[in-house]
Amino acid sequence: MIPINNPFIRGYQSLSIQRLLAIRYEEDCPLTYLPLHSSQAHLADDQVYRFPCVFCDDFALVTEGQDISSELDDHCTGIGVVQTVVYAITADEYGTPLHVGDTYSHEAALEVVRRLTFDTGHYSRCWEISTGHLPSQALAYLEHLADAATPTGLLFEAFRIPGSHAVGVKLIATPWTDTNLGFIDGGGTTAALHQAQIETQAPQSLIDVMHLAAVADVRLLIFDPDALVLEGLPTFDD
Repeated sequence: MIPINNPFIRGYQSLSIQRLLAIRYEEDCPLTYLPLHSSQAHLADDQVYRFPCVFCDDFALVTEGQDISSELDDHCTGIGVVQTVVYAITADEYGTPLHVGDTYSHEAALEVVRRLTFDTGHYSRCWEISTGHLPSQALAYLEHLADAATPTGLLFEAFRIPGSHAVGVKLIATPWTDTNLGFIDGGGTTAALHQAQIETQAPQSLIDVMHLAAVADVRLLIFDPDALVLEGLPTFDD
């Protein structure tokens, strides 16, 4: 799971689309929104729009022109009419569903998701942040790696930025999640990667920043003394 308050996280995570029926059932009551039962999920929008239905807390069933088993019918105590069909867009907010918005067609929902999703290759996964986010020891370690030009083998490589005091880190095989790292040769976990980095005496402060960035699928991390501080990320005064 993505750590709460990760300042590298931007946009919505794990966007999904669900078709819901907006059901009018009593004159003075607000509409209730429910999905069709799986047995009727194949019905097109025009086969449910403005049709009478029955419903329970979990799903709805269109009654006109449809065969409904007595077991399902007995389970549904509510009676109403499908006022409209909406396609609800939700995201994952640190493990909790977050309602983003509604559209009135699947195509429109797909377009909203496309615009809100930062797909690989469609936006920059490079962050430039202040060197103040690293203590002097961690910064010196990173500069030494960049000058040595020796591969670490630990899914990150350091490099210099010519003509500046900045130093960069290339994060490899992001995002650093157990699921994604499991696809890497030999498999692995975030805990195992963290331990391997500790064993090579990489500073904990550097590891923490890299893991936050890598979970957010950042690929290039530039530390520059002239860059702005990233709000929410710890800073060091030494």
